[in-house]
Amino acid sequence: MATETQTASGYIQHHLQNLTFGRLCEPAGECQWRFAHDAAEAKAMGFWAIHVDTMFWSVSLGLLFLWLFRRAAKSADAGIPSGWQNFVEWVVEFVDNSVKGSFTGRNPLIAPLALTIFVWILLMNTMDLVPVDWLPQLAALVGEHGLGMDPHHVYFKVVPTTDPNATFGMALAVFALIIYYSIKIKGLGGFFGELAFQPFGKWGLPANLLLEGISLISKPVSLALRLFGNLYAGEMIFILIALLYSGGLFWGTFGGLLQLGWAIFHILIVVLQAFIFMTLTIVYLEMAHQEHH
Repeated sequence: MATETQTASGYIQHHLQNLTFGRLCEPAGECQWRFAHDAAEAKAMGFWAIHVDTMFWSVSLGLLFLWLFRRAAKSADAGIPSGWQNFVEWVVEFVDNSVKGSFTGRNPLIAPLALTIFVWILLMNTMDLVPVDWLPQLAALVGEHGLGMDPHHVYFKVVPTTDPNATFGMALAVFALIIYYSIKIKGLGGFFGELAFQPFGKWGLPANLLLEGISLISKPVSLALRLFGNLYAGEMIFILIALLYSGGLFWGTFGGLLQLGWAIFHILIVVLQAFIFMTLTIVYLEMAHQEHH
């Protein structure tokens, strides 16, 4: 939390900065691979810099999802199922019903894809409910005593979905599937024919290309920005509430109550954004499987 040696703006900027690793070149021309010490250095590292915290948490939570569901599958009992097995079966049934309600084609990939997207994003979003200072302070201790880093230069964001690199990465993967199935089902001519001749026919070619092109590109953009925007706003509110803890007993108590209330409300956002991303993925892939004549 903010202290006398750290301003409120500095505290906010520190919590919004990713732990970035990349190649940094000094003015003299010497280049080296290292962690960025501030936002300016992270920007100077360019496109190939890696947000280590985003990669760590997204991969770790993905592996956690696989392990938990594999454990439920291996210990499945048709007689008296465990509570965890009941929960996993409920999640699978919920996703399966969502797919059946929105996808009319036949594709064995859609249901597993929807399940993976929903649970993985839900786990990443849930990290927003962890108090904002706990894991960054732990990372600072590890960086200082384990890696010999200046703790003030150890940045550690724990919510991967507040990083547009992560949300755009997932959205572009879905977009690649949309293009693939559009061409596979309709053929290359059918795919480009929809872009050129829908909705105004061959005489409206320029307008068709403009409208359909914008509609196509907007799909990954809307997927990525919707998820990022909602979770980033939620994270920002948690950070602003945490500033109240440095204002004395009254404001600290008020901040605790406010944080509890926002966390309870934020559970809805955490689940809803995972559901929306999954549902839009199913709908977009359903559109990719439909042929227009």
